Amino acid sequence: MKLFQQKYWWLFLVIAFGMVMYISINVHAKLDLTSEKRFSISNATKDLLKNLDDKVEVEVLLKGNLSSGFRKLSLATEELLSNFREVSNGKLSFKFVKPGEGLNDSAKAYLTDSLTYLGVKPFNNQLNREDGEKTEQLIFPAAVVRYKGKTKAIDLMSGRSGQDEESTLNFSEALLEFKFDDAIDKLSKSTKPFIGYATGNGEPLNATVDDLIKTVTDNYRFGPINLKLQQLNADSIKALIIVKPSLPFTDIDKIKIDQYIMQGGKIIWCVDRLYAEFDSLMRSQRTDFIAFDKNLELDDILFHYGVRINSNLLQDLNCAKQPMVIGNNGGQPQIDRVPFPYYPLLTNPSNHPISKNLDQVLSIFPSSIDTVQSKGIEKTILLASDTNSRIISTPNLVSLQNVGHDVDPRLYRESYKPVAVLLEGKFSSLFTNRLTQPGKDTAAKYTGVAFIANAAKSSQQIVVSDGDLVTNIITQSQGPLPMGVQQFENYEFANKEFLMNCLDFMVGNAAIIETRNKDYTLRLLDKTKVKDEKSFWQLLNILLPLTLILLLGVAMQYLRKKKYTFNHP
Repeated sequence: MKLFQQKYWWLFLVIAFGMVMYISINVHAKLDLTSEKRFSISNATKDLLKNLDDKVEVEVLLKGNLSSGFRKLSLATEELLSNFREVSNGKLSFKFVKPGEGLNDSAKAYLTDSLTYLGVKPFNNQLNREDGEKTEQLIFPAAVVRYKGKTKAIDLMSGRSGQDEESTLNFSEALLEFKFDDAIDKLSKSTKPFIGYATGNGEPLNATVDDLIKTVTDNYRFGPINLKLQQLNADSIKALIIVKPSLPFTDIDKIKIDQYIMQGGKIIWCVDRLYAEFDSLMRSQRTDFIAFDKNLELDDILFHYGVRINSNLLQDLNCAKQPMVIGNNGGQPQIDRVPFPYYPLLTNPSNHPISKNLDQVLSIFPSSIDTVQSKGIEKTILLASDTNSRIISTPNLVSLQNVGHDVDPRLYRESYKPVAVLLEGKFSSLFTNRLTQPGKDTAAKYTGVAFIANAAKSSQQIVVSDGDLVTNIITQSQGPLPMGVQQFENYEFANKEFLMNCLDFMVGNAAIIETRNKDYTLRLLDKTKVKDEKSFWQLLNILLPLTLILLLGVAMQYLRKKKYTFNHP
């Protein structure tokens, strides 16, 4: 108290206040007490933002009269971008806008088409008015990121099929950091890695890979590589995609692939071991067919690396629906979408960042995969069937007669059969003890490098036992559909996202992929209990504080009176 007895005590107070204000403005600190670190950003994000060499502009399209769930998503986005701006030392700026505000109908339609072209998906948002009526409006839960004249759209919505809106929006919050990281990282790269698309063994080069080509080209340099005519150089070809080959691989083909891996090359195998095509069945107007082995001659090389694609077909009760003729009315076929167990929906059995927080992935006539021992190679199952699966050995008759009818669940007793497996480590060559010196010299002629028996550095391969997982369906009315979309089914499964996660993990910024592992615990209230006990809790929250204040006042008054009351002797 001696300070206040000084002549210029107020001056010390002004200086102290100024110091507090300076520290509060220039020093930012917060403590995240949530178990899942909900309000913290990763070190990979911090490194990305601190190393920006130009301004990043973000335009978030979530503004206006939104439902409570989307307002929460908007606030979460604003908080995340505020953290980004702070870490980037002001190089990142953002603003929230309402798409189409102040525009006429024709301009709004043009804007909607432009946003859709960028990949921004509209969402029909329902609002509950005070009078109990529901209104609907079209919103765009998305953001547009601009950097050095380049633009990339971000869909802020994520989710799993069958989730309610609240769970979907909570799930979307968990992936916000990854989505903004991924967009900024791709825009800020001066050069894009080259991804090769293998040809020469019957791989499709038609409209069935239309969406694959567009998706990969939007993010990487991409082009065909003919295994029959070209060499595979891991320095220039950062990853190779092999999609749905139909012709056998020769020893020369496999030597080229093997030596590419020994150089550190990375491969995504999307292989149908069996011939099982629904389109061929429909064209022949039959109700059954024999699924048979394509004899691709890949068993030895894949087995050596650590996996075996089995000669079978995988079914699951958790499956997509297939449009099929179920009857005839007045000479016109009746078509309905029926559950099709040959199209199992795949889920993530592990917590690997490639498939963590991923929606279900659509597969079409997949086979199961077994992992086998391969020294020094780590195997991770990325995608697998659900808990009601079964295996059909081949050759076997695939019949459509019982599809859509009641099935016996006792037949579907298997669980989590692998369909996509990640292999990581230093691979050894399949041909180490199979080639003489002249054979090695011949191999060097075809590969362009001296024969390598063991890889000097670690690499990755992803083996998927379904070539259709990365292709798209073609319809007469709409043409090529997006990857992971079934005809007459207005839902896009996560096939495209899975493919891009695989490529980003292999040749992109793997540290950013790790941000997909963030979990947001959804702490929901019991809505029935809230409705029943609403009045009680409202009264409690109003009356309890007032009662406590009143009791505290009475107690202080009593103590004060007792302290200062003069007692006569």
